Amino acid sequence: MKKVVMYTGNPCPYCVYARALLDSKKIPYEEINVWEDETKREEMLKKSGGRTSVPQIFIGDHHVGGNDELQAANKTGELDKLLACLLYTSDAADEGLGVDLGGRRI
Repeated sequence: MKKVVMYTGNPCPYCVYARALLDSKKIPYEEINVWEDETKREEMLKKSGGRTSVPQIFIGDHHVGGNDELQAANKTGELDKLLACLLYTSDAADEGLGVDLGGRRI
């Protein structure tokens, strides 16, 4: 199963908003505080293409972006499509059972 990872920091009001949205959808996520672990900060920078702001949110290998992108994806329904992919195993995805997102199949 794919998982949701959110890179955060303290204090971070945008992280609070992102947490609240994921919690409202009852989506479990791993939270990594990049201000407490320099290696995780470097990991976030690499995975996000150099973005330094927090939060940075990933669903599986898909980089959603920060809180603004998460909220926008929620408003358009894209977030629910991404989260639906959590139901698929990598085997199911290999069989073409993924979800179409703006011309991308995940």
